[in-house]
Amino acid sequence: MERLFEFVVNHYILVSVFAALLIALVLLESRRGGKKVSAQEAVNMINRDEAVVVDIRDRKDFNEGRITGSVHIPLNAIKDRAGELKKHKDKTIIVVDKMGQHSAMAVKQLNAEGYDNVVRLSGGIGDWRASNLPLVKK
Repeated sequence: MERLFEFVVNHYILVSVFAALLIALVLLESRRGGKKVSAQEAVNMINRDEAVVVDIRDRKDFNEGRITGSVHIPLNAIKDRAGELKKHKDKTIIVVDKMGQHSAMAVKQLNAEGYDNVVRLSGGIGDWRASNLPLVKK
């Protein structure tokens, strides 16, 4: 620990540049995919009829369990089928995927199509299940 402190003191410019780059990376990554909402926040938005859920998982995962009332648009078709959401343009769109890893891409594509109020479910369906929230199976 003493050597680390000595390194920081001797190379303060290098350490400052590293810290600035690290902060810039964190900010860029957090803003890239839009705002995240927790499962409980999503439930509140859905119950107040302020949000529509768009599930971007593949058909197999979607049929194994989905959030009630969700619209299924796979990630690879989101750009072509974004027009299906025009009737929900005045509501918040919650993008849901399997584990929260791919929803940022869908949010970015929907923003490019003109949808401004798009958020993503933090942790995806995995977090939804972990919160013991219900899923509909077909």
